Amino acid sequence: MSAKSEHIASLLQRIPEQPGVYQHLNDAGEVIYVGKAKNLKRRVSSYFSKDQTSLKTRQLVAHIADIKYVVVESEQDAFLLENNLIKQYQPRYNILLKDGKSYPYICITREAYPRIFKTRQKDKRGGEYFGPYSFANAADTVLELIHNLYPIRTCNTPMTADGVDKGKYKVCLKYHIRKCCGICEQRTTNDQYNEYIQSAKKIIRGDAHEISRQLMDRMQQLSAQMRYEEAEQVKQKYLLVEKFRSKTVVTNTSISELDVFGYDEQDDQIYISMLHIHNGSIVQGRTLECKRKLDESHEQLLAYGIIALRDILESRTKDILVPFIPDYVGEDIHINVATGGDRRKLLELASQNVRQYKADRLKQADKLNPDQRAIRILTELQKLIGLPLLPMTIDAFDNSSIQGTNAVSACVVFKKAKPSKSDYKRFEVKEVVGQDDYATMREVVRRRYQRMIDNGEELPNLIIADGGIGQMHAIREAVVDQLGLDIPIAGLKKDDKHRTQTLLYGFPPMEFGLPVTSETFRLLTAIQDEVHRFAITYHKKKRSKAQIHSELDDIQGVGATTRQKIIRHFGSVKRAGSANLDEWIQLLGTKRGTALYEHFQSKITR
Repeated sequence: MSAKSEHIASLLQRIPEQPGVYQHLNDAGEVIYVGKAKNLKRRVSSYFSKDQTSLKTRQLVAHIADIKYVVVESEQDAFLLENNLIKQYQPRYNILLKDGKSYPYICITREAYPRIFKTRQKDKRGGEYFGPYSFANAADTVLELIHNLYPIRTCNTPMTADGVDKGKYKVCLKYHIRKCCGICEQRTTNDQYNEYIQSAKKIIRGDAHEISRQLMDRMQQLSAQMRYEEAEQVKQKYLLVEKFRSKTVVTNTSISELDVFGYDEQDDQIYISMLHIHNGSIVQGRTLECKRKLDESHEQLLAYGIIALRDILESRTKDILVPFIPDYVGEDIHINVATGGDRRKLLELASQNVRQYKADRLKQADKLNPDQRAIRILTELQKLIGLPLLPMTIDAFDNSSIQGTNAVSACVVFKKAKPSKSDYKRFEVKEVVGQDDYATMREVVRRRYQRMIDNGEELPNLIIADGGIGQMHAIREAVVDQLGLDIPIAGLKKDDKHRTQTLLYGFPPMEFGLPVTSETFRLLTAIQDEVHRFAITYHKKKRSKAQIHSELDDIQGVGATTRQKIIRHFGSVKRAGSANLDEWIQLLGTKRGTALYEHFQSKITR
């Protein structure tokens, strides 16, 4: 046993069976992992168990040279200490949540006469910040209402109270069009301006219903005093607030304070979103992402996200709404899983928000690395049906004929989930007589791969039949029984409208359902549509050629130009056959005209 192993074994014997926090350190003394446990001895010992099967955990254990631990009184103490240590050391093997976007805030500046504007830069020394706003145009909607209700200044002038008293500033156009109160020339009082700012804060904090109530009361007072023009002005402001509330209130105002969380993932990439609800309105929103480092459960990952997001948004709300019960997130937190009503609606909104964020991030990554999307889709397909290799090259076959005539078959090739049209192949059926779809499939598949073997070409990783079990068996007979190849074979089961319904794989074939919104489903549908289009196009071309074939095509020495000249002159082959010698000679000359005339005359005399 090495000195390091002896040291670890000695530590494991001394660790107590009490709650606490442990740290794994490497040879350089760096903290590479921090964790909490109800029973330190049992949890830390599990890392070094012979039954440990996780590759990621084994990689962590291989780097552990020392272990430190701190015994605490309660799970709450362990929770707080673990979070502080992770923030302090940012260990390599702990999940690290990161912000992938720059969200906008609304800032109210700390000036003698504050301004209100949207910003993505947060500096608390310069003002009070509200947000962030994760929904498109949410901050703009709030600001539009505020500036329509209250004539708060929007200029960037560094204005001081002393400067205003000394008359250093002049009103601008905004004042003359009644968009500013003219505080720079004291056209309004300081108390009135501060009242505007306080009312704006209420709207930003989600208290628009309070503003609406105040406006309604004021409107009724003015009406009672028969000050109808002023009442009308207040009414217009009231209508603005109500219009804003109809857009922003997502549930009834009885839900005063609530944090709602959404969760989604893509492989080891985790996405967690939070919406902060105040009086039925969304006043804050944020989405974080992280990468699973070890084998953290969904419950652990959601707990990390909840803690981080509530810390970032400085939420002290006691009620949280989650898609499933997370791991420990602290004491005095009421965890709810919505089953219906307004809370269910909020949870669906949070889930929609996190899914959109994930889609945006994946789309952005795909633009930077186009092959990444293809690899992701093909990996999903590989995992779904258990393919031995990533299907970087996929061949798909389809037959086309009408009542057994002009039978053809087509093969399309998809490389890295994209059509490779230079590799497409069309086949005229040579050996099969009559309409036999399975025999046709066997013939063209055998010809396709026999030619590839003879030419030393690379074979596909997957073959797809644009049909069901029968075509799959026909392909298998050609590939496995006749050619002795080992290529995975799948089939596409279609519904009554010839649309992809289920993926078939294996012998006997098993059905694999796919969500119609998944990228894998869209790839299989694209393959099916493409091979069907290619086969039908070839069949139509061949059928059209057969339909325009005429007796002139069988006459030796008559080319395309001469055929067109004859048809253009006589109108049809039948009328050409009844023409006299002079007409033929006049059209084509003595030699060719006489030959064509004698050809048709010989048919009449027979």
